[in-house]
Amino acid sequence: MNVSKAVLVTGCSSGIGWATAGRLADAGWKVYATARDVEKIAPLERRGCELLPLDVTDEDSMISAVEEVERREGAVGVLVNNAGYSQSGAVEAVPMGKVRRQFETNVFGLARMCQLVLPGMRRQGYGRIVNLSSMGGKLTFPGGGYYHATKHAVEALSDALRFEVEGFGVRVSVVEPGL
Repeated sequence: MNVSKAVLVTGCSSGIGWATAGRLADAGWKVYATARDVEKIAPLERRGCELLPLDVTDEDSMISAVEEVERREGAVGVLVNNAGYSQSGAVEAVPMGKVRRQFETNVFGLARMCQLVLPGMRRQGYGRIVNLSSMGGKLTFPGGGYYHATKHAVEALSDALRFEVEGFGVRVSVVEPGL
C-alpha cells in the first residue's frame, strides 16, 4: 500500500497556519492549506499548496475537506490542527455564546478533525497529528481563563490520543507556542 504523506493544515489564513503551509510546500510536501475563506489564502497556491475550504466549527465542512484529501491521496498523512483563536476577558464577563464558540473552534473542531483522519491513517499504518496548543495550555493568566481552558483540553486530549493510536503507527505531537 502506498503511504500518503499529504499534509492537511487547518487555519491557514494567518500566522502559524500560513507559515506552516508555506514552509512545508517549499520543502516539497503535498500540502492542503485550509481556511474558511480560501480567497484569503490564494497566495499559498503559488507556493504549491492545494486550497480547500474548511471551517472547524462546521461538521459538513470538516467531512468534505477530509474526504477530498482522501479522494486525491488515499489518506491524510499528516494533520496540523492549527485553527484556533484567543477569547480574552474575565471569566465572569465573557458571554456564554463566546465561550461556546471558543470551545467549538479550539477543542471540538480539533477533536473532530482527529476522528475524521484517523481511519485513513490506521488503514495505511502511518500518520502524524500535530495539535497546536499554547503556553496557555500549561500556564494560566487572568483575563484568559476560557482560552487557557481550551488549551489545557488540547493538552489532555493529545496526551490520551497519543497512547490510543501509537500501536497503529500514528504519532501525536503538541506544539506550544510561547514556551
